[in-house]
Parts: sequence; C-alpha cells; structure tokens
Amino acid sequence: MHYRQYTKKRVRGAVFLLAVTILVAAMFAGMRPFVCQADSVSDLKKSIEQKQNEIKDAENQKKKLQSGLTDVKSIINELEKSKKNLSSYVSQLDVNLSEVQAKITEIKEMITQKEAEIIETKAELDAAIAQEETQYEGMKARIKNMYERGNDFYFEAVLTSKSFGEMLNRAEYVEKISSSDKRMLEEFRTTREYVEVCKAQLESEQELLEEAKKDVEAEEASLASLISQKEAEITAYEADINNREQLVKEYEEEIAAQNAEIKELENAAKALQKQLEQSNGKKNTYDGGMFAWPAPSYTRISDDYGNRIHPTLKVQQFHNGLDMAAPGGSPILAAYNGTVVAAAYSSTMGNYIMIDHGDNLYTIYMHASALYVSQGAEVVKGQKIAAVGTTGRSTGNHLHFSVRLNGSYVSPWNYLK
Repeated sequence: MHYRQYTKKRVRGAVFLLAVTILVAAMFAGMRPFVCQADSVSDLKKSIEQKQNEIKDAENQKKKLQSGLTDVKSIINELEKSKKNLSSYVSQLDVNLSEVQAKITEIKEMITQKEAEIIETKAELDAAIAQEETQYEGMKARIKNMYERGNDFYFEAVLTSKSFGEMLNRAEYVEKISSSDKRMLEEFRTTREYVEVCKAQLESEQELLEEAKKDVEAEEASLASLISQKEAEITAYEADINNREQLVKEYEEEIAAQNAEIKELENAAKALQKQLEQSNGKKNTYDGGMFAWPAPSYTRISDDYGNRIHPTLKVQQFHNGLDMAAPGGSPILAAYNGTVVAAAYSSTMGNYIMIDHGDNLYTIYMHASALYVSQGAEVVKGQKIAAVGTTGRSTGNHLHFSVRLNGSYVSPWNYLK
C-alpha cells in the first residue's frame, strides 16, 4: 500500500515536471508569429513567411533609396557644355528638374504609405501579443489541471473500464487529450514566432520611413540647388548689357513663337470641334460658370496680368497671365470642364497644358514640373492635372495661368472673381 502511494507520487511529480518543462521550452523557443485572427498553425506559418518577405522588401527599398540620390555636381558639370545656348541649357536642365521633382513626389507617397503600414503593423503586433498571453494562460491552466488530477487519472480511465470496448474508447480519449496538448504547444510556439517577426517588421518599416524622410530632405536640397543654378544663368544671360539688343530680339522672337504655337493649337481644336459637330452634332460650349482657383497652394500673385517693364531686359512687355507663386510639386487644377488640346513642353513655357472649354475659350498652365493628363483627355473643374514647377523660361516655382478668348489673351480675373 505504501509502495503504491509512493509510486503514484513519483509518477505524478514526473508528469508535473514534464508539463512544466514543455511550457518553459515553449516560452524560450526563440521563434516568431502572425495575425491573431489566424485559425490554425498553418495559417500562422504562412503569415510568418509573408512578413519575412515584407521585411526583405523594406530592406531592399532602403538600399535603393540610399543609392539613388541625385548627383547635383555631375548634372551641373554636364550642363556646362550647353551654357552658350540658353534655350538648349534650359531644356536640358528642365529634364533634370522634372526627374528630381518626380523622385521627391514618389518618396513622399512612400512615406504616406509607410506611415499607414506602420499603424497596421502595430495593431497586428498588439493583437498577436494578446493572443500569445491568452494561449500562455491556457497552458498554465492545463498544467495545473494535470497536476491536480494526477497521472493515475489516465491509468484509471483505461484500467477501470467494464469491457474491452470501453477500454479502447477510453484509450482513444486519452490519446486525443495528448494530441490536443501537442497542438496547443505548437500553436503557442508559432504565435511567439509571429510576435517576434511582427516586431522585426515594425523595426524595419520604421527604419525605411526614417531613410525616406532623410532622402526627401536631400532631394529637395538638390532641387533647390538646380533651380538656383538655373535662375543665376538666366538672370546673368538676360542682364548682359553687351547683348541687350540681341537679347530683346531673341525674347520677342520667343514670345512670337509661343503665340504661334498657341494659335496653331487653337486652330487644330476648332477643326476637331467642327468634325465632331458634323459627325454627331455635338458642340463644346462654355456655360458661363466661374473658374476654380488653379493653384490652391499659392502664396501670392508674383506677377499680374497686363503691361509691365521686364525686370532684366528693361523693356515694356505684355504679361499675358497671372503668375501664382506656389511650392514646387503642389497641385495645379483644371480651372473648368474641358478637353486637353495640348500637354507638352517648350523652352519658354516649360511643361504646359492647354484646355479647350468651348466657345473659343481656353486656359493655359505653364512651367509645371509634371503633367498628369495627356492630349485628348476630358477633365473636370478642380481636377488635378499637373504639379507646380519652374520649367521653361522661369526663375522660380510658380504657375503662369493664362486665359484666351476668340484668339486673344484676356484677363483671368474676369473668370476668377
């Protein structure tokens, strides 16, 4: 009798020790996890693999950012070859300005996306930690139950059976309990693995976010340097008193060429409208509505519509639009509904867009850093069509906004008030 009690105590102690060992092994498995909503270990493992791939992607993006910064010195050295021809110099530099602005926009979009992903990853991590704690408490309760019931529970469940069939059924039940314990342990270990991989992903995403913010600052500094270089070259070229007569002639020729280009576009738009009217009776008409402000991020009107004295050439010039000083990369909106008749580049207008609003009314948007619509596109009032820049004959970020009616420039204020 005493021997039997002693044996039971030893077996019970061994079972408890084994259970504690299993729990401790699970706690220090050093592995990682996935979303708390996963229904199985298989789902968790798939999620872990996905997270690990996302960590690799973040590391690759970080390396790409670090190696893709603009080399301003190299660009300026290359531009030295075309300094003697201002038009060629401006055109080449504008390509670089547009590329840098596009890179800045891309990185800023990445920052916005990464900030949202970090919020999501934090939520996933919190949920996984909560799941881990729940599973841990469940395992502790299971171990306590095993200890209190003792090992003889399993022996008695089988050996006190009244028939061979009952014994087999009880043996199967005991085996299922054992399998359930194994599944509980495996799920707990996998959940821990998911928790760790969530932590690693969060750290990787935060590092990428910081790298992106640092690179935006570097690219914006590069852009400012190139704009400053362009401004200095244009100003020096136009202020050269020895070339004043020639410069005035060149300027007038450029304006004449610009007006001819605009006139040609108007004629093409009229011809197309005539064809549409003949084929389906559709006529593009302007309903008289007021325009949307085309540069919502503007800070001031840097140059108004009307006659003025050119700041460097010192000759009277008709300024055919409004210059809206706005930050580079900020949105340019379609002033009204219409059809894009041009989305192109010229050395004077830079990247520009021209929209037909019907009844011989057109709006023109110049010096953009990027164009988001193409010729033939239908746009609506307030739609984002481009980004503010300083391409073309420009010495600072701004939108030059012009309005033409019946083949002549008119004051934009007539449509903006």
